[in-house]
Amino acid sequence: MIIKPKVRGFICTTAHPEGCRAEVKREIEYVKAQDHAADGPKKVLVIGASMGYGLASRISAAYSFGAATLGVIFDKPASGARTATSGWYNTAAFEEFAKADGLYARTVNGDAYSKEIKDQVIDIIKNDLGKIDCVVYSLAAPRRTDTDGTMYTSVLKTVGSSYTNKTINLKDNTVGDITVEPASQEEIDATVKVMGGEDWKLWIDALKAADVLTDDAVTVAYSYIGPVITHPMYADGSIGKAKDHLFATAKEMTAQGNVRAYISVNKALVTQSSAAIPIVPLYISILYKVMKAHGVHEGCIEQMCRLFNTKLYGGEVKTDAEGRIRMDDLEMQEDIQNEVDTLWSSICTENLDTHADLSGYHEDFYKLFGFGIDGVDYEADADAAVAIPSIEQ
Repeated sequence: MIIKPKVRGFICTTAHPEGCRAEVKREIEYVKAQDHAADGPKKVLVIGASMGYGLASRISAAYSFGAATLGVIFDKPASGARTATSGWYNTAAFEEFAKADGLYARTVNGDAYSKEIKDQVIDIIKNDLGKIDCVVYSLAAPRRTDTDGTMYTSVLKTVGSSYTNKTINLKDNTVGDITVEPASQEEIDATVKVMGGEDWKLWIDALKAADVLTDDAVTVAYSYIGPVITHPMYADGSIGKAKDHLFATAKEMTAQGNVRAYISVNKALVTQSSAAIPIVPLYISILYKVMKAHGVHEGCIEQMCRLFNTKLYGGEVKTDAEGRIRMDDLEMQEDIQNEVDTLWSSICTENLDTHADLSGYHEDFYKLFGFGIDGVDYEADADAAVAIPSIEQ
């Protein structure tokens, strides 16, 4: 079929298999070309491995250190006239390339919050890997069904009071004000349940109980802080409360021993999640312009390759005074943020092209789904029914 992008809300409902494959190959080639730390993980579990930082983590571990990787995804294969999800195509491509390069790569598809998937992963580790030395927790889910059947839904709201600031309407590229109302305590609690550290700890506890973690195992989860203008919507909002819980959970797990748990505070990037947050897409488009002008812009693969080779491994883990790994160090440089603030103060619909890198924002959005990739013929017939070798359909 001829596959074109179809956007609904903040997601693209189609994905291109060849585009996704080409982008995965590009990320692999990037990591291969970098300098690598002398030491690194050898057997890695990535929970949330099909897109963004999770996929980049899997690629970085595999191609920096030759690590065997086991990924957990929650994606759909193609069905009839419907394409597979981009995460499905990404995973199929990664397994294809890993196998060709002699690397172990296996994937489990299902709800990472469930006990069933945890048990399935543990069985695979016991049978194939023995023990793992690194666990990456990179879930960004909108909802979670708990073991008792209760469903919790996360919200992107402020806490305490409403907040008004500029935002961009990505449908018509206009800038205007938006007011975001505060979350109720029930909504805050639900967001913490979905995006906080509880499930991360359940994973680590299950792996420890099954004796499939090495004595020096490391686990890392991802977060974001950002500048003051985004704090009401993120760091101080409902999602920020969940990230606070995630950080507290890291400290708790480290104190309990047998695993060293870290939070990596990453840079603002275009993801399915960030596209849905009011105010944030406008900030990202300005940030892109400034960081590209300074030659310090990084995407997911650049961030995760740097994380694995210079911050998490290659000697002592490098953290800030609070014990967090700061991969947002380039974003939060004073000169970068000063320029962003200046552009933010005067940006409007009329000067959007000069004050922001909106084309770069849209390019990154479409690349999430395999579109706009150099060298891919989007007018050619594409076979949407791509299989992931390690997953039975």
